[in-house]
Amino acid sequence: MNLVVVESPAKAKTINKYLGDDYIVLASYGHIRDLPSKNGSVDPENNFKMEWEVDSFSKKYLKEITDAAKISSKIILATDPDREGEAIAWHVKEYLNEKKLIKDKHVERVVFNEITKKAVIHGIENPRQIEPLLVEAYMARRALDYLVGFNISPILWTKLPGSKSAGRVQSVALKLITEREHEIELFNPEEFWTLSVQFNDNYKNSILASITQLNDKKIEKFSFKNKAEIDKAIEEVKSRKFNINDISSKVVNRNPLGPFTTSTLQQVSSGRLGFGASRTMQIAQKLYQGIEIDGETIGLITYMRTDGTNLSTDAIDTFRKYIKSEFGEDYVPDNAASYSGKKAKNAQEAHEAIRPTDIIRAPDTVKKYLSPDQHKLYDLIWSRALSSQMKPAQFDRNTITINSDDNRTICKASGSVIKFDGFLKVMKDNKKDDDEDILPKMNKGPVNIEALLDEQHFTQPPPRYSEASLVKKLEELGIGRPSTYASIISVISTRGYAEAINKRFHPTDRGKLISAFLEKLFSKYVDYNFTASLENQLDDITTGKEGWIKVLELFWKDFNKNVSDVKEKRTREVLDLLNDSLGSLIFERDKDGNINRQCKLCDSGSLSLKNSFRGGAFVGCSNYPDCKFTRPLSKAKAAAQSQLAEPKLIGKHENGNDMYLKNGRFGPYLQYEKIEEIKKEEEVIVETKKKKKTKKKKVKKEDNNLRNVSIPKGITLDSVDLDRAKFLCSLPKSLGINPENQKEIILNSGRFGPYLKCENKSARIENVEEIFSIGLNRAITLIAEAKPGRMSASIIKDLGEHPEDKKPVRVMKGQYGPYIKYKSLNATIPEEKDPLELNMEEALILIEKRKKYDKTEKKITKKKEK
Repeated sequence: MNLVVVESPAKAKTINKYLGDDYIVLASYGHIRDLPSKNGSVDPENNFKMEWEVDSFSKKYLKEITDAAKISSKIILATDPDREGEAIAWHVKEYLNEKKLIKDKHVERVVFNEITKKAVIHGIENPRQIEPLLVEAYMARRALDYLVGFNISPILWTKLPGSKSAGRVQSVALKLITEREHEIELFNPEEFWTLSVQFNDNYKNSILASITQLNDKKIEKFSFKNKAEIDKAIEEVKSRKFNINDISSKVVNRNPLGPFTTSTLQQVSSGRLGFGASRTMQIAQKLYQGIEIDGETIGLITYMRTDGTNLSTDAIDTFRKYIKSEFGEDYVPDNAASYSGKKAKNAQEAHEAIRPTDIIRAPDTVKKYLSPDQHKLYDLIWSRALSSQMKPAQFDRNTITINSDDNRTICKASGSVIKFDGFLKVMKDNKKDDDEDILPKMNKGPVNIEALLDEQHFTQPPPRYSEASLVKKLEELGIGRPSTYASIISVISTRGYAEAINKRFHPTDRGKLISAFLEKLFSKYVDYNFTASLENQLDDITTGKEGWIKVLELFWKDFNKNVSDVKEKRTREVLDLLNDSLGSLIFERDKDGNINRQCKLCDSGSLSLKNSFRGGAFVGCSNYPDCKFTRPLSKAKAAAQSQLAEPKLIGKHENGNDMYLKNGRFGPYLQYEKIEEIKKEEEVIVETKKKKKTKKKKVKKEDNNLRNVSIPKGITLDSVDLDRAKFLCSLPKSLGINPENQKEIILNSGRFGPYLKCENKSARIENVEEIFSIGLNRAITLIAEAKPGRMSASIIKDLGEHPEDKKPVRVMKGQYGPYIKYKSLNATIPEEKDPLELNMEEALILIEKRKKYDKTEKKITKKKEK
């Protein structure tokens, strides 16, 4: 008998079918051991010795593995083909070794890049040993994360009450978000104008051209800075005669992009499908582990945690054959495309890029076996991989050059028309195609000015990060690993350091404060170059260039001193440092440009940064409690608050009453008086429990006839005009009938933003601005993709049914952070765990830990009572 250990029970079942009766395949359910959440789990004084702990849940599955190991002649460790998988294999081997179960056994390490029969058999036939360098790199990374978390987090709790923790890479990602917000807050828009000329020829053909040269001067972005300059340019252009001097045409190629890596999949999935990084990885994991098709579980894609950009020779051969048979010889390039030069900055794993396991399984042929989201992601992966091996698309690019008679002023118009679609046959690039213009057929010769079009513009601040752009930036800087980006982003959100509004990250006041705290007191450890350099050192461990103990020693020496210095600072001293650090970002400037911290309420007090456990950071007066002036940390929020210090009249409601925009405890809202009803006394029957008799009581109807309507988060107060106010006050409203069930689709806005409701289905509207424009077709699509059941904002993720009693297991959003809900049991999720990445196996471990804790507490309570 041969024992095979994998990570997931879904994979175990599939692989067992492929290998037959001579093999028993068992799941480790992820990591079997970890560092206990307590001080001393990593000992810097003893060569960074680590204390590993087997959790109570894993014991159950480890018993199955140890029992099987006793009767097996060979133990095959087949965990995932990445650094984490190598670490799990090492942990299993170490555990079995401690139990003295492998001294006479043959132990092998095998990897499967895809869960197909061919790949599994090939992996079994080509075993290797556990790679110690990969394990050492894992241990170094785990120790670093532990040392940073368990040394900085307690300081945060002490100096900034209410702050949860600071992770090594998450803190750097938060710094990116807050720095971008600072850029936006300090941004001053610059005015500029553009000028286009509408020409026509003698045959009334019309063409719009841009001015590229005026009076021998090249036209650039800021050539026309105001209305006076653009008017002067218009007069000069009007005074000239123009001719078409040149009509040129050339063929331009557009090459296909390479197949997906983990990070590019997350970026494109976010942009095209609207999936977050975590959601993308969850769906991809399922496609990799296997989908049941006609009674057989088949892995549809290769391993989805990869930095690799190339495809295997076998895959390329099958792709080329498929392209030839489906689209013709013209679409097959002479030589296979290679993308090996386009690796990520800190690429680690030598895997293939993400591709379908069998290109013949086109998305439409497997659609009926997949959920709508699975089908969308599979279609994206299949199309990108196949198109990467197709010929480039070709465009005829035409350029018409129009010169003035003296040749001192030049205008140009360009346009393209597709000549050969190439890879666009499979991977449509909508954004780029929309930009293409077809120019009319025109001949050289004189043209007339039909119109001059001037347009005013203002420079825009840099955009806030979306999940896709944040992933791209982290990869560019060489920070973190693509497989961890989903977790990094989720942790920032769940800890309340940033919130996603209209799919863009806005740092919260607490997030800004923590980022400033780390920048001021631990600047080296949130420095982009330092973090990227540390990633490179961790990668060098895998190649043997660096020793893992040496890397940790170099890090710990300076870091430990930094921690000791910060611990000695008083909280007030820390807040004073942050006052200086945040400076003009939270305080106003006077006429001379100096920061003005004088309290506007009492005039004698000085404004300063303060922090509360529940409310987080705010600005308050030094004369407290005599002066109770407070305002939000953000100057924009403070301005909005002062803007609504007095109610603002918006206009008349449809019922004829005045409608006001006000600011309340829970944010801005609209208020108007409803049509007054006749107040009358009504008789109600009240049943008293004691006497079990009924008596009649006169109750007056409440005479408060005002209606309040909240402004959804993400809608700026400046944009709330009369039309928008009336629309918000009209909610809930019907968008029409859903053809699927002939029921109404209702649009409404609730505590957690706008949403749709249709019978037993609810769907959130992610982009809050869409509430004003959403139509029936879009609503039908969103409802179709939604899962049945009441939409609860407190449910982060539904993990499914408990394997023992089939009761639901859910990840919930709680007042003190995310937790797991199972029956009446609530299990805390460790801060280093990403709630969105949590799977059933990990949840069951935490549930078992909670049960064990509850039993211990009961025993202690009983002893005390005795």
